[in-house]
Parts: sequence; C-alpha cells; structure tokens
Amino acid sequence: MKRIGLICGGFSSEYNISIKSAQTIQQHFPEHLSCILIEIDRSNWQSKLQSLSEIDAALIYTHGDPGENGKIQAYLDMLQIPYINSGVLASALSFDKWYCNQFLKGFGFAVAQSQLFRHGQAIDAQKLCDQLGLPLFVKPSDSGSSFGISKVKNVAQVHSAFAAAFKEGRTVVAEAFLDGTEVTCGVYRTQNEIVALPLTEIVSETEFFDYAAKYDGKSKEITPARIDAKVAEQLQQQAKKIYELLGLRSIARIDFMVVAKQPHVIEVNTTPGFSPASIVPQMLSCAQVSIKDFWKEIIQVELGM
Repeated sequence: MKRIGLICGGFSSEYNISIKSAQTIQQHFPEHLSCILIEIDRSNWQSKLQSLSEIDAALIYTHGDPGENGKIQAYLDMLQIPYINSGVLASALSFDKWYCNQFLKGFGFAVAQSQLFRHGQAIDAQKLCDQLGLPLFVKPSDSGSSFGISKVKNVAQVHSAFAAAFKEGRTVVAEAFLDGTEVTCGVYRTQNEIVALPLTEIVSETEFFDYAAKYDGKSKEITPARIDAKVAEQLQQQAKKIYELLGLRSIARIDFMVVAKQPHVIEVNTTPGFSPASIVPQMLSCAQVSIKDFWKEIIQVELGM
C-alpha cells in the first residue's frame, strides 16, 4: 500500500484551520492508500520532515508558510519525493497577493488598483487615500492568512492598519475598494479537463470576509451563487484560465469580486480550507461529488496512484 504523507500545521496564524482541513481529508482518504498525518510547527519541523523518507508521496495542506508558499515543495523536489500540490513557482507566485494580481493583470484580468509597501517604507496616509479612494483595504501581501486585514474608512486609520498587516507579513498591499458581489470558484484537474465547481457567493456579516467570517460562522456562503448565468459562466472560464496560466495542480480556489457584471480577481488560493465549515466541501456537495471520490481522482491525476 502506497504511503501518502499529509503535511499540515505550519507557521501561520491559521495553524488550527490547517489541522482541521487535514483531519477532514484524512477521514475521506481513498482506502487503497495509507494516509500518514505529519503535523509541523516552528519547533518540530526539522525532525518531522526527516520522516518524509518513509513516504511515497506527499499532500501538503498547511495554510500559509511554509507550504502554501512553495517552501515544502522545494524541499520535496530536492528529496525527489512527488507531491500532489502546485509546484514551487506556482505556489510562490499565487501566494503573494500583489505580485499574483499584477501578473494576472498583464494577461488582461481585471484587478483592483493597488500599491505595494515594504517594511520600513514611509507611508503618506493622505496621499494613499487620495490615490486609491476610501474606503480601501490594507492586507499582508506575502502571508496567505486571514489575519492582519483592515478596511480603512478614514486617513486616521491608515497607520494602525499597516501596523496590523506588518505583524503578519513582510510586504503589505493597499487596495482600492471594489463595491460588488464576492464570489469564489473551486478549480481542479480530472483526466480529461479542468473543472470549475459551482460558484459560492459570500455574504459577510462582518465588514469583509475576514477570519471571523470564514471560520466563526460570521458569513453566509450560498452555493450556487445568486448571479447572472452569463456572468457565472464568464467567471468559471476565467477561473479555469487562471488555473492553467499559473500552472496550478490539485484543488485551487479563486476569489472574485463582481462589479457591474465584471469579474475582478481578488486572490488565488492553492490550499483552500477543507474543514467541515469550508467552502470547497460545500461546492463539492452542490456538484454531487463525494469528498472521497474527489481526492481519489486528484491523486490519480497528479500522482498516478
């Protein structure tokens, strides 16, 4: 029986969510494979990753550093251990919100107007608000976490928003506010095609889709999304093109804001939440695809197992 190492935990503020995601995946793992849970954190990752020599392949499910950004993938590449996830370049690029959106903008995808800031860089709050308008969002660019995101409504809030964001990442992006409907699309490969799952509409009870909205039940997630059929088709086609363009593998979730029937890319998630409360399992349920069959197909496509 082939042994698949399910790597979870990690270094980000979403450690506990990663554990929940991994537990859900393990509970629905294909019976013909052995699933070995490998929980890593900052104190034990070296000893834990030494056990990788005992597995045949890996499924990385850390939300954030060091898996969603491609670091574990690079380590596995050097050890010549195959894995199910997107590769190093695709993971690193999609993980950084600003760089990924600028890359996609170059291929004609609509994104919010934004500015990138590095730690220690001077911030002219008034100038920033004049250029991007109010409200605006300030978020970590290289974190992958739902923490450290602020909706700035006035100039006085700018510096505290940046301070919160820099606690989570080394670079911070300020984005113009997009007034529309938030919709997300799960995408994965089968043997024959790239599949876009039914869309989910996100209606947050908080100011925006933050950690509380995602994981503490402070949002309504409506699948399928209540949007125009033509817009839904356009959004799914864009999601599949982004998946192909970035060279993604396994499951990815691409978030959009639909403004006046025009989809704008928010971000690309190569390790979307997979806990019982997460969006992708809801999409699979709507598509009448069991979680076990879903992972069985992905493992067959990506690993040939």
